[in-house]
Amino acid sequence: MAEVVKMPRLSDTMEEGTVAKWHKKVGDKVSEGDLLAEIETDKATMDFEAFQEGVLLHIGVEEGDTAAVDSVLAILGEKGEDISGLLEGGDSSGSDQKEEKQKKNDSSDKEEESDDAEEDHEDDNKESDKDKEVSASDGRRLKASPLAKKLAEEKGIDISDVEGSGEGGRIVKRDIDNYKPSAKGTAAKATALGEESYEDVKVSQMRKTIAKRLAESKFTAPHFYLTLDIDMENASMARKAINEMMENKVSFNDLVIKACAAALKKHPAVNSAWLGDKIRRNEHIHIGVAVAVDEGLVVPVVRHADIKGLAAINAEVKDMAGKARNKKLPPEDMEGGTFAVSNLGMFGIEEFTAIINPPNSCILAVGAIREEPVVKNGQIVIGQRMKVTLSCDHRTVDGATGAAFLQTLKGMLENPAAMLV
Repeated sequence: MAEVVKMPRLSDTMEEGTVAKWHKKVGDKVSEGDLLAEIETDKATMDFEAFQEGVLLHIGVEEGDTAAVDSVLAILGEKGEDISGLLEGGDSSGSDQKEEKQKKNDSSDKEEESDDAEEDHEDDNKESDKDKEVSASDGRRLKASPLAKKLAEEKGIDISDVEGSGEGGRIVKRDIDNYKPSAKGTAAKATALGEESYEDVKVSQMRKTIAKRLAESKFTAPHFYLTLDIDMENASMARKAINEMMENKVSFNDLVIKACAAALKKHPAVNSAWLGDKIRRNEHIHIGVAVAVDEGLVVPVVRHADIKGLAAINAEVKDMAGKARNKKLPPEDMEGGTFAVSNLGMFGIEEFTAIINPPNSCILAVGAIREEPVVKNGQIVIGQRMKVTLSCDHRTVDGATGAAFLQTLKGMLENPAAMLV
């Protein structure tokens, strides 16, 4: 008996999913556990396996299309089985989307045909001499409607490059509207003429969620920012000594994560969350690490960072960052953070402010380590400095609280042995 496969809820915040790729086509036999499709959620692109077996009789959401959770994703059953009852009686939002898309396409086609007919009529009546003959660069004589010739001039199109679709090869308005220049020599023409152009990029599920969550954070949480300059000379020496003993080299970001974890133990108010009618002060320390991916930004979480060594933090961050960039990071690895770190130092950014990742109360923005003259013991020497900026939610963290946390963090990084105490 045929069964409906519904769009699954692959994360706790998922409301709709986009089919990135189908691994089966209609008519294929599907066994339990077979990879059926890849579905883009608000957090990652995930493999979706079949939980039943049968023949794929119907695809409800085509590749690139989006549908709500629990809408018809596919129908599995026996070959030749009648599924009309399931499509009519079940949730057919996937089919509705396809029908709606087809209707739009049909409507667009009809409108285009109508426009072309009107255009031809207008062209024939626009000027008494009807078609104008123009000369091509190779000496050919071309027929073009007055309106087409006028549009070509306005758009800077060499009308001799346009192929006419009208009667007898006549060039009409739609030919100018649909004209796409060939690669040969057109780039220089477009630049010389200052032609405007743009590309519309479809918004991914991840980008939609990033936009929604960060807009909510920015406009509902009263942000304030605290910036501190830290001497990183001792941290640099400590990192060098550690890396001489370890096979996997730790990064400055690993040191910052460890220092934040140690500082949060001393300042639990910063390791908190605003829950509307209460403030939750977390005793566990889970630090989110912002990772840039093609679709935007994801924040994998290093759990219990306060009890992990630098080597463990380094290995975990590398593993999760690699999975994130390959769209293989499971949603559970991005949930439960209590504090976050965003580091743009590797891009040479010296200072920036980050938006809080809700429901966290704070996020630390880390800039590049820079060499500059500093005064030590009355002498001007070359020092290594790094700016950090703490974004705070004023509903849970006051200025003095955030400043005290930064002073502790500064002490940890300027004297790395303090992290171990």
